Amino acid sequence: MAAREHCGPHREGDEPKPMMHEEEKSDPAIVAVKRTNEAGRPAEEPVEPRAGAKENAEQGGTPRTPSRTSASHGLGRVRQAARLKEEERFTALLHHVDVDQLREAYFALRREAAPGVDGVTWKDYGEGLEARLESLRSRVHSGAYRAQPSRRRFIPKPDGRQRPLGIAALEDKIVQRALVEVLNAIYEEDFLGFSYGFRPGRGQHDALDALAVGIDRTAVNWVLDADIAGFFDAVDHEWLIRFVEHRIGDRRVIRLIRKWLKAGVMEDGQVTPTGMGTPQGAVISPLLANIYLHYVFDLWAQQWRKRHAWGQIILVRYADDIVVGFEHKADAERFWSDLKERMARFALALHPDKTRLIEFGRFAAANRERRGLGKPESFNFLGFTHICGRTRRGRFLLRRRSRRDRMGLRGQGYGDRIRIAQFRSLPPPPPAGPRDDLDRFVSPAPPATPRDGSVVESALRDFQLSSLP
Repeated sequence: MAAREHCGPHREGDEPKPMMHEEEKSDPAIVAVKRTNEAGRPAEEPVEPRAGAKENAEQGGTPRTPSRTSASHGLGRVRQAARLKEEERFTALLHHVDVDQLREAYFALRREAAPGVDGVTWKDYGEGLEARLESLRSRVHSGAYRAQPSRRRFIPKPDGRQRPLGIAALEDKIVQRALVEVLNAIYEEDFLGFSYGFRPGRGQHDALDALAVGIDRTAVNWVLDADIAGFFDAVDHEWLIRFVEHRIGDRRVIRLIRKWLKAGVMEDGQVTPTGMGTPQGAVISPLLANIYLHYVFDLWAQQWRKRHAWGQIILVRYADDIVVGFEHKADAERFWSDLKERMARFALALHPDKTRLIEFGRFAAANRERRGLGKPESFNFLGFTHICGRTRRGRFLLRRRSRRDRMGLRGQGYGDRIRIAQFRSLPPPPPAGPRDDLDRFVSPAPPATPRDGSVVESALRDFQLSSLP
């Protein structure tokens, strides 16, 4: 079946659009159904319920103390004001970062996380916790708090390169976590529905489901798989602060963010100041990244879709990974060109190798076959390769497979563990009895000295020797 013909700009009333193309904050047809915090909040985040989390869902939250309840009510008022007044600038927010909020932030951190430059672990900080938190609160509110540089560490990437991570000091993590909770009350009302990365109640599976539903239910014929090159290292600090100031008027909060951005990184005992980017690994970095891309990409792409698109468009963004589906190739090419200019304006650039425009969708296979071309290309998103497939009845089916390069990387170093697990799944030894009966189950024992490096053979040998009478 061929795609719809190019018939001019799409105007409201021409035909019904999927709900993901409306102006609501979230995409009801895609995102999972979850109860909102406020009873009066519109039911705007329906998500397909996912199996496998029953025990987590049944667990109750931390018992609420009166102080925690009042803090929750305070953030609830902030959330309501952010929802009702889209242009409101919040000038008094830091008082929400009190001892109770800092305590919750401390207990939300990973216990086994590596320490920062101060060498203080989660357990160490817990000794005399209340006095430490009160001192931290006092320093934050008085301006005496000083952010420490992040400890630089590198982890391997699938393409063989090294990804730099910044491990913040424990007190920096606590303050960042507490402030993120406050800022989320504002920005979760502002972020658009096709943004899924590092947001409360959303995850990678939600983004993958959104993409699958969009491709399956709309006339998507072309897919732009876009990746921002070195995004976390390229964020412009001045643009970021300007974006934050659109909603945040509390100068103390702005100073805190500046301190974290300028704290620098320590590598081999040397502190290097940072003039660009946000340290990957810092608690507040994902939120700052989402704020930056909310203004650079999300709002711009939403307006572009309304004003310039001739056909249908779907949008899914997870952090700096972006997938845009188009009905018409002309829309895709114009969007790609305009997106390059938009990114360059804010010190960003699309990765030249990872950004591709491919023919993909329900009608891609038929259209390419008509032109004498091969099968549609595939693309990678969030660790999965997306492939145009067919059901047994010939209906379009979006297939997802784990990326082979990630599977190979993930499997390195686990061979012995897998083999031992297979050995442990063997049936138990037969009951003791006459030697003639036992010989039917156990072969003669091999030499007593195992070969070097053979963990499994040694374990099998022990099993055979221990089974003999």
